[in-house]
Amino acid sequence: MREGRRMRQAGVLDVGCHSALLTVARRPKGGTLEPVLSRKVRLRLHQSLGPDGRLREAGVRSVQQAVTEAASADPELRLPEVFAFATSVIRDAPNRDEVIDRVAHATGIRLRVLPGEEEARLAYAAARRWAAPAGGPLLVLDIGGGTLEIASGTSARPRTVLSLPLGARTVTREWLPGGTVPSKRRLAELRQHLRSSLSALPDLPRAEPDGQVLACSKTFTQLSRLAAAGKNRVPRTPQRLTLPALRTTVPLLAASTPKRRGRLPGISPHRAEQSLAGALIAEALMETCEVESVTICPWSTREGLLLERLGGARTD
Repeated sequence: MREGRRMRQAGVLDVGCHSALLTVARRPKGGTLEPVLSRKVRLRLHQSLGPDGRLREAGVRSVQQAVTEAASADPELRLPEVFAFATSVIRDAPNRDEVIDRVAHATGIRLRVLPGEEEARLAYAAARRWAAPAGGPLLVLDIGGGTLEIASGTSARPRTVLSLPLGARTVTREWLPGGTVPSKRRLAELRQHLRSSLSALPDLPRAEPDGQVLACSKTFTQLSRLAAAGKNRVPRTPQRLTLPALRTTVPLLAASTPKRRGRLPGISPHRAEQSLAGALIAEALMETCEVESVTICPWSTREGLLLERLGGARTD
């Protein structure tokens, strides 16, 4: 953080499957996060994963280049000021340590990895600050590429945090190779698998009648845009996604190839292959957690880290 300026600033470099994103923000006293700089470099690490999840040579080189490009966006930002972390695509790779060492050697930036439960806690902290800092029941749902994070509580710190290997990329690789549906039977089997996996969790939180449910992920955001387009309206910033509206997206995505999905309203081409899995996970999650509607939250793990580094969220 920069202490010599009127407002402290902090940076987070988030290296995921689809991008390396440097975000620099500040927080006025008593205020919320104010973005100072954002630099995104596109990645396609899902194309560089081996059958066992190892990141191949081309993927390692692309991470090195992306980290270098993202970090160079702010020449005045000293490297110790940046909290650089890698999400599940690198965290769960068998050659994770090699990847991190090579990136550090090439760029001077050592990526950290956060346990899934820590990502869930940070997403909760961010969502709490964004929507309901005063307290009250809050359920946070975050569908990532490798894992699914769930957190709930009634105060600044969550009571329950869960991280499950049910991310959109993971489910696609295991159940829908290439992002396509082999048969209606396979689709039904996957739906049952997701519901059974979630229902078997003894501590899975449910929505509370007087609480809020926030969805913090690109998966939910893109599905909300697609569902809204089906009603002949495409909001610039989707606010909510209902379970009935979500259900309308599943047959549309299932009937489309990944290439066609990338041309659907709200679905980005680089996430098209895993968009069907994302919709099925969201459907099972909302059903099992007894959620009828979610509010789309633009903040997640990255913002939780920024808040904590700037003193805007509790860290004890």
